[in-house]
Amino acid sequence: MTKALRMMEENIKLVDGVLFVTDARAPFACFNKNMKKIFNNKPVLYLINKSDLISDDDKRAISARFSEQNLKHIFTVATDLKNGKSVYNAIIDLFYEKIKAKKEKGINMTVRLMVCGVPNTGKSAVINCLAKKRQAQTGDKAGVTRGKQWIKLEDIELLDTPGTMPPSFDDQIIAHHLAYIGAINDDILDFEELCLDFIEELKTTRAGVFAARYNIDEDGTPLEVFQKICSARGYLLSGGDFDYLRCSKAVIDDFRKGRLGKICLETKDKTKE
Repeated sequence: MTKALRMMEENIKLVDGVLFVTDARAPFACFNKNMKKIFNNKPVLYLINKSDLISDDDKRAISARFSEQNLKHIFTVATDLKNGKSVYNAIIDLFYEKIKAKKEKGINMTVRLMVCGVPNTGKSAVINCLAKKRQAQTGDKAGVTRGKQWIKLEDIELLDTPGTMPPSFDDQIIAHHLAYIGAINDDILDFEELCLDFIEELKTTRAGVFAARYNIDEDGTPLEVFQKICSARGYLLSGGDFDYLRCSKAVIDDFRKGRLGKICLETKDKTKE
């Protein structure tokens, strides 16, 4: 991550602005406060991606928070190529005055943008959406983009960058939310503990989610709910013990794929409180 940030610092002077991609289910956890100084006051358009996985009410609440901070933003679903036009229009709108001034001098401006954000928010999918074809490598796990790459479109050039994480995980809520959405490498996670924390959080904020998906009752402790899911889905080891690892990976995958319904983990930036 240090290498990625250093690369961004070295290349920010080459671009006119920034496309900052966040995950709609945890948009504020995706912020890296240290990146503001890297952007050096250049225009930033925040793309709140995977917005099909949250409700309209959540969108309105998130939009209000972004607007309070004067952050230009747009909701998108980058895996749907039809969203490319709205993203393109938002980019042109952000640079309208600059493009107009150049045009009056007889210059056709090519807008150069750095695409950044934490891993697995869909940065490469955004690029492919704008290009209306596969230009950048995509994947379902963190860390697919390893180095910078320029993608040239008709009147826009995009600099794809590796995902960058916050400098520390002192705030465990942020750390958990990033883990839930797949921004942290799964290979270093304790999935059983992660799933237990996930169940505890959603039992409080989204009661009924597990009952609806797994046909169980949610009475009891998070561990007891975990065990009920294991039993309902047949995640058992020989001898009848619960297969917590297999179950935990299935539950987190259900969340990531939207099978638990439209769930937004945060509609406000807790670090502002």
